[in-house]
Amino acid sequence: MRTLVFTVLSCLLSIAVSPLQAGEPLKAMTFNIRLATGDDGENVWSKRKDFAVKVIRDAAPDVLGVQEAQLSQVDELVEALPEYTNVGVGRRPDGSDEFSAVYFRRDRFHLSDAGTFWLSDTPTVPGSTTWGNSLPRIATWVRLLDRTDKRRLIVINTHWDHESQPARLNSGKLLAARVHELSCDTEPVIVMGDFNAMPNNPAFATLVEQGNLRDTLSVAHPDEKNISTFNGFGRTKNGPKIDAVLVSPQWQVEDAEIIRVREGKLFPSDHWPVTATVSLSDMAK
Repeated sequence: MRTLVFTVLSCLLSIAVSPLQAGEPLKAMTFNIRLATGDDGENVWSKRKDFAVKVIRDAAPDVLGVQEAQLSQVDELVEALPEYTNVGVGRRPDGSDEFSAVYFRRDRFHLSDAGTFWLSDTPTVPGSTTWGNSLPRIATWVRLLDRTDKRRLIVINTHWDHESQPARLNSGKLLAARVHELSCDTEPVIVMGDFNAMPNNPAFATLVEQGNLRDTLSVAHPDEKNISTFNGFGRTKNGPKIDAVLVSPQWQVEDAEIIRVREGKLFPSDHWPVTATVSLSDMAK
């Protein structure tokens, strides 16, 4: 009952403080940076860290979601990108291991609220796994006040399981429900992440349909055939599209891009980052 009352009050507050003004376009970026301890040879993190940072800096996102980020990498990104504030915890019960951290520009946004939940039947229990996945999976979210239009938005970043389809399907259902719960169907939402699921996967389709979301890349470039986002450091040709930036109906999609850059044999990660530029009209509700 206490949670229900809090949710209702949050919904009423969001309606009261969100004027329908047009703000500046917002650029979101999702980037699986590949863990630092991977046996990646010439593409080990210590050799590609500066390149990965350059890719982020060149893209200049307003909000950034990273996956597979270990604590050392989270801290290195904070040091290299001081213009951003970050939010997140590790997926293990003690807060260690991989983060699905959210970074946002400190000069544009004020953090109103934030949290992390576990993709399980017990989402408030750190480290919980109940759907057949051997590793804990999480989603980290933030509620931001955009200083350009004085309205709030929700950003959710996640990394789904790579082995268990039941875990992915249930993750889609849980995340869709949380989209509605957190936003109260009034605040604009951006969901980004490594979903380990292609667009035709029922788990991904469940999130999109039940969450009332759109894949920005398919909106901006509906006829594009080359949509691979996993490259395996060059070992995987025409890899699957498993990374995405999704948005709620309030957003107008201006552009979206898969950033495919490399320096010889050096890759920024085994995933290509994905960006989306979106905006809110003054009539967005």
